[in-house]
Amino acid sequence: MTDRAQIEQLVHDLHTARLEGDLERLCGLYAAEARLRIAGSSGDQPIAIAAIGLAEIRPWLSILVKTFRLSQYTLLSLTIDVPRAAAHWRADIHSKITGAVVPTELVDLLDVSAGRIASHSELFVAC
Repeated sequence: MTDRAQIEQLVHDLHTARLEGDLERLCGLYAAEARLRIAGSSGDQPIAIAAIGLAEIRPWLSILVKTFRLSQYTLLSLTIDVPRAAAHWRADIHSKITGAVVPTELVDLLDVSAGRIASHSELFVAC
């Protein structure tokens, strides 16, 4: 069973890997059959991603790492109710394509099993 401290570390590792753009480290945090959903909007552009299993998740994470750089990270709150966590955080998201920088608020909803992310829903809004 995964405990509170392990889930807190997993959230920290997830955010650190995102900030560093470390695809291999990111992928290593997900269970083989994990589910990933990302939904939000930037300006008037809605974005929705859904993937099941690491084989589908990896390409989406790769696109995120290749396209965006994160900075000015702040964890605003973290709630853990084993085996779930909700992390509210803020970061400046830099497009490596357009050069635009967008302050963004995000919420990660995680279900954890055997020390890995079994389900990850990320909701975001550009500020």
